[in-house]
Amino acid sequence: MKFTIVERKTKISDDLRDYAMKKVEKLDRYFNADSESILTFSELKGQQTVELTVKQGALVVRAEETTTDMFASVDGAINRIERQIRKNKTRLEKRLRQGAFEKLASHAAELEEPYEVIRHKHFEVEAMSVEEAILQMNLLDHHFFFFKNADAGDRYSVLYKRASGGYGLIESD
Repeated sequence: MKFTIVERKTKISDDLRDYAMKKVEKLDRYFNADSESILTFSELKGQQTVELTVKQGALVVRAEETTTDMFASVDGAINRIERQIRKNKTRLEKRLRQGAFEKLASHAAELEEPYEVIRHKHFEVEAMSVEEAILQMNLLDHHFFFFKNADAGDRYSVLYKRASGGYGLIESD
């Protein structure tokens, strides 16, 4: 597994770096050798956040943990990744490393919830500018809005409200 460590608005100690890498190496039993893990450390208003993203081909597993201690945040992010993997064990068995779940047989597996589409919604997608889409989203009091972006050559786009404030835009190719 390849490691990338990113420090945003903070510097981490060598002890923390070694601790995090040692913890992430435990995930090697699930992923192939060509997988990549990105550990992002950040601090905001005394809250220390660790974001862990593991990529293996098209499969991306991500977890984020925020506490007052960076070591606890690392542990929390690793635990979340392992919970996600255990929860979706049967769906992931074909994508992950051979024998990845043999050690989990002794652990009590979490119940896997079936994927269920609760509601289907159909509507006509209209071409509009990003500003018009923000206005429409706010008028509907939604957290996201799907539209055809007239500013980008009628490509389909999703506009969403960010938790940290402002808006995000996802565009198709």
